[in-house]
Amino acid sequence: MESAHSGDQLSATQPAPGRLPESFSTALRFWEPRRIVYNVVLAGFVVGWVVGSWPHFQPAFTLINAFQLAVLAVLANICYCAAYIAEMVMQPICAGANWLRWRSALWVVGTVLAVLFENYWIADEIYPFVR
Repeated sequence: MESAHSGDQLSATQPAPGRLPESFSTALRFWEPRRIVYNVVLAGFVVGWVVGSWPHFQPAFTLINAFQLAVLAVLANICYCAAYIAEMVMQPICAGANWLRWRSALWVVGTVLAVLFENYWIADEIYPFVR
């Protein structure tokens, strides 16, 4: 026979069916609004490259290249999802306000690395081959 408290223990340790665990929903609330800023920052650098060297990039504006750009944007967002892996690993280790500081630093460092990778990719892989 089940005691009245056994159901309370189960709900305290496991999320209710159809609900996200609290740690994951907290991560969603932090990371997803920042994904918009991340994408705007990356798009800003692409626009900067194109505007800064428009005559050179003008021939690159084709339907195929637009598709490739869309694929690269999707890949950048898949890479952004790595933050959730770091979140799930670090959240139990770091506590409270300390983790909030580290999470913000992780976002800044990740965004800077994405910008550096993007600039390298444009400068080394795309820019030299556009005629």
